[in-house]
Amino acid sequence: MKFSQSRWEDPAIDLAPLIDVVFLLLIFFMVSTTFTRQAEITVDLPEASAAPVEYNQKPIEIVIDAEGRYFVNQKMLVNKQIESLVAVLERIRSQEGKKAPDSIIISADANTPHQAVITAMDAARQIGIFKVSLATKQVGSTR
Repeated sequence: MKFSQSRWEDPAIDLAPLIDVVFLLLIFFMVSTTFTRQAEITVDLPEASAAPVEYNQKPIEIVIDAEGRYFVNQKMLVNKQIESLVAVLERIRSQEGKKAPDSIIISADANTPHQAVITAMDAARQIGIFKVSLATKQVGSTR
């Protein structure tokens, strides 16, 4: 019996389908990736349709979590008393001198007690800051 000898061909890999798959994966990750500012405090902001506001100076940021605890510039206050909040805000303003912020942003969780937000606004008024903004997220935003 005589077997025919087959010629061995070098295997060839077609790269076109591989490039298509890599390109589709790249598009998928570009579309599905979100770039958000990560905060140490989880706050579920209420929604609003207004555009963000630009500030000339960096404002003081007061974050109020769902339990009514205050965080001033990412530092937690020891208690929920207005006297503590006023003392911290006065200290921040006195440390800054002429560059002292003239505005405050209050980022309160959607489930924060109303009294906690009013207390923060009252503390701002007591130290002479009348530009108070309430942070919200845009309608449909995941953050």
